[in-house]
Amino acid sequence: MLQASRGTVKAGTNFNAGADAEVLHKAMKGLDYSAVTPELTAVSSCQDLIDDLKGELGGKFESLIVALMTPPIAYDVTCLRNAIKGAGTDEKVLVEILASRTPQQVKDIIAAYRQEYDDDLEEDVCGDTSGHFKRLLVILLQANRQTGIQEGNIESDAQALFKAGEQKYGTDEQSFVTILGNRSAEHLRKVFDAYMKMTGYEMEESIQRETSGNLSALLLAVVKCARSVPAYFAETLYYAMKGAGTDDDTLIRVMVSRSEVDLLDIRSHFRRLFACSLHSMIRGDTGGDYRKALLLLCGGDDA
Repeated sequence: MLQASRGTVKAGTNFNAGADAEVLHKAMKGLDYSAVTPELTAVSSCQDLIDDLKGELGGKFESLIVALMTPPIAYDVTCLRNAIKGAGTDEKVLVEILASRTPQQVKDIIAAYRQEYDDDLEEDVCGDTSGHFKRLLVILLQANRQTGIQEGNIESDAQALFKAGEQKYGTDEQSFVTILGNRSAEHLRKVFDAYMKMTGYEMEESIQRETSGNLSALLLAVVKCARSVPAYFAETLYYAMKGAGTDDDTLIRVMVSRSEVDLLDIRSHFRRLFACSLHSMIRGDTGGDYRKALLLLCGGDDA
């Protein structure tokens, strides 16, 4: 049985490419962005009008709308390519995408990346990263996670993680990489429970104490996504807007990539975790047509 989408953006049942294109064309020529925004946030990205949009809009608003109109796998591919091939490596993007996508989605991304750029994504990632961070990214890119729960390995995995970190002088990072990178989310949740009973620590606490830098960020993302992908993205959105200055790249990337998947669930977790709604935080942190588009994409207020 197919699972119903928990996204805020749905494919239009009465989508008419010609009619909608005409509305958008007139709106863009007349700079009436108020007409552009609801049209584009009401249809799914497979019904895109990217060629008509590029160059007609501007700034963050253009980035958001063009991203929204890009098919999901193609959007992930573009984000990863820019993260690797830009000035310096944007490790945050690698962590966010590769820790949160399903094995099948990762396989689709790799295939689309090769088709688009005639390059191997794993080779490009390896050329831009190093150490245990690279090793865990490669494991995630291989997309061969075990399925289901291996009941006989729950206690031994928890014990191995304990010995690799809290019980050891120094840290055996490879044990963290191997176990967290290869086990299923369902299995890992059982391991985390066993680890908590065994040590008195949450897995996240131990990772923060025992590792640092990009490896720590990736391990934490894997653990958080194993617990709940929507909760992980709720936290990502919160910290993209909290503090001085908004991380608009992250805000756009998450809002767009989850809009057809689980943004309703992200909203719910956001309200529970941070005692305010995603809608209210966007409203207070952004402005203009960019804000209007984000609020429409958000799909409602949970205040």
